[in-house]
This record gives sequence, structure tokens and C-alpha cells, in this order.
Amino acid sequence: MSCIEAHRLRKAYGATVALDGVDLRVEEGRILGLIGPNGAGKSTALNAILGLTKVEGELKVLGRDPWAERDQLMRDVCFIADVAVLPRWMRVRQALDYVAGVHPRFDRAKAEGFLARTTIKHASKVRELSKGMVAQLHLALIMAIDARLLVLDEPTLGLDLLYRKQFYDSLLNDYFDGDRTIVVSTHQVDEIEHILTDVVFLDRGRVVLDSSMEDLQSRYLEVIVGPENLAAARALNPIHERGLFGRSILIFDRVGRDSLAALGEVRTPGLADLFVALMGAPHAKAQGVAA
Repeated sequence: MSCIEAHRLRKAYGATVALDGVDLRVEEGRILGLIGPNGAGKSTALNAILGLTKVEGELKVLGRDPWAERDQLMRDVCFIADVAVLPRWMRVRQALDYVAGVHPRFDRAKAEGFLARTTIKHASKVRELSKGMVAQLHLALIMAIDARLLVLDEPTLGLDLLYRKQFYDSLLNDYFDGDRTIVVSTHQVDEIEHILTDVVFLDRGRVVLDSSMEDLQSRYLEVIVGPENLAAARALNPIHERGLFGRSILIFDRVGRDSLAALGEVRTPGLADLFVALMGAPHAKAQGVAA
């Protein structure tokens, strides 16, 4: 069953086109990474899903029109935009009281259990917490809500590496259960790659890549070659090439592993490297590359 179903989404701000005919389908129980450079349309797409922005085209989230039925939809949806959105004057216990009062599906005991694993004190004000602790508090509040869809827009922005890792580990181990759906947009591609089931690359409001991680790993290959095999590797039409310590690393789309293994070390490219490769491919920007 689809959690999100979008067809031909379009949104323009004056002469700037934020979304340009975007099609998107996210099945329930999946973790989608929405990846793109600044200005690619990621936040606009997320705002449309949340009913915060009206767009042209067809859009259903959990079977509802998010713009017309936002009140009902938000009973089943949680959203983290940035760790700094919690009021700085509020105490931790007041944050728990507030969410318990406004959301019918908030489990306070569950939130208390998450916070018990941290050093956060209930009497502390948000402004007294480190960025990492604010992220832990925010995540504890969200994970204690029985929502079907969680939307994350740069949720770990400004956090150090340790807290970013803890954030995603908690998300995967304590929140995701195979039934809930998560959509996450972030610039820290390498850090979320291991939790994703699906990925969408956006560029200039268009979908450049839409694929499951499983299909991605079977479709794209990377080979490291020495100077003696570079010409032969280039003859196989790589989509991207970069140099590293006197050798070359080339990425290929739908080229047999055996053909590449004869030229050098073959491996699956990282999501960040694949993103760079596809963003720089002229055919991808002109037409989109859908799996």
C-alpha cells in the first residue's frame, strides 16, 4: 500500500520553479532518502507532503489530500524540521506536558523511557541543553507518538558526528518497526545510507534518480583502474570519472561486473559518489534517470 503517491507535482515561486513535474511513490514501511543540492526542491516537496504548501498535480498522503485534509492527516504524521524548533524557554517536563496535551497518540511513558537513557534532566530548560541533547529530546518526543509517517528535513543540522550517529541509530532501532514510513532529507548522505530502503535524487525540481537501494546496488558499479587499463575502462562509457593517487575511479551504469573485474577492483559506489556522478551527467539533468 502506498504511503505517498504523487503525480506531476509542480510548484513555482514567481519565475523560480521549485518542483517541475515530480512523480513519487513511497510504499508503507519504507525509509526514503530525499537527496539534492540546495535549491533542488527538497523542502518544497516535504512541505507539500505535510500540507504546508499547495502544489499543482495530484498528491495523496496516507490516502488523504494533505492540503485539504491536513488536520486529519497530522494525527498520523510527525515532522522534525530542525533541532532548534523547540522553544528555548521551555523546560523538558513542560515539553512533555505540552505534547501529551495536544497529541492523542503520545505515549508519555515511552518518552520518559527514551529520556532515561540520556543525561537530560526534566527541570532543564531547552536553552541550557547542548545541540545534541536537544536532538535527543526532540527525537524522544517524536518516537513516543504512534504515527504512521515521520518526515525529517535536515534533522541533525549543526550536530557533531557522535550525536548524528546516535540520532540515526535511535531512529532505526527504537522507532522504525517495518510498518512505519520515514522520509528523510539531509546533506549528510553517507550517514543515512545504511538505513535507507529507497532513494530519490532531486535536481532543479526534477527527479534524477528514483530507486530502491537494492536495485541501486545491482545497477551501478565502481572500478578502480591503473593507467594501463584506463583507456579500456573509458571505452565502456562510464558516467563519472575521478582520479585518486595515480589511479582512476570510474562509475558505470548497467555494465557487467565480469567486464569491469578484468580491468581493476570492482565495488559498489557510495551514495554520495553516485550522487555526484548523476548530478554531473548532462543526460540526467536533461531527462532524469529513473530506475
